[in-house]
Amino acid sequence: MLDIDLEHFRNLVSLAAVDGKIEDIERVTLSKIAFERGIPLDRLNIMLDRAHEYLYLIPQNQVEKEKQLEDMIKLALVDGDFAPAEHKLIKTVGEKLGFSKQELDSLVEKHVRRINVK
Repeated sequence: MLDIDLEHFRNLVSLAAVDGKIEDIERVTLSKIAFERGIPLDRLNIMLDRAHEYLYLIPQNQVEKEKQLEDMIKLALVDGDFAPAEHKLIKTVGEKLGFSKQELDSLVEKHVRRINVK
């Protein structure tokens, strides 16, 4: 596994925990992502236990930045509740990644519409 994949996943774990709890659906989603990326179950469990300790690590290229932000939005919406803490973190991350407010709002709206359509 590449370090960048692990950093990306760690950021997702951090997002899941930002509202003070990791919901069951978030755990399931993180487990699926971990499996797809070859992250062992024991390592996933340690990361979930230490989620509140992680600092957000900024991806180094635009493709990774976009992928990371989209994954964060999807994860935030997976439990059907876009908690204010999750939205605030995504907004902060989006700004740090260089996305304009309009770009960020557009990405969030695109994913919220997908949830509402299903």
